[in-house]
Amino acid sequence: MSRACAVCGKVSMGGFNPQSSGMNRVRAHRRYQPNLQPLVLMTASGAPKKRAVCTRCRRTMVKSSR
Repeated sequence: MSRACAVCGKVSMGGFNPQSSGMNRVRAHRRYQPNLQPLVLMTASGAPKKRAVCTRCRRTMVKSSR
C-alpha cells in the first residue's frame, strides 16, 4: 500500500529533526508521514473498496455523511 491518501493525495514530506542542545545546531533529515487509516470507500461501480485515507479526509467524510 502506498503512503498516499486515496482522497486528497497527501504524501510524505521532508523536514529536519530539531536539536535541543549544542553550539552548532546540526539538523538531521527526517520524513513526516501522513496519518493514514483504512476506510471502506464506494467505487464508481458501487463496489466497496478498502483504501488508505488521511485522518483529515476521513473526518470530513464522516461529518458530511451525517
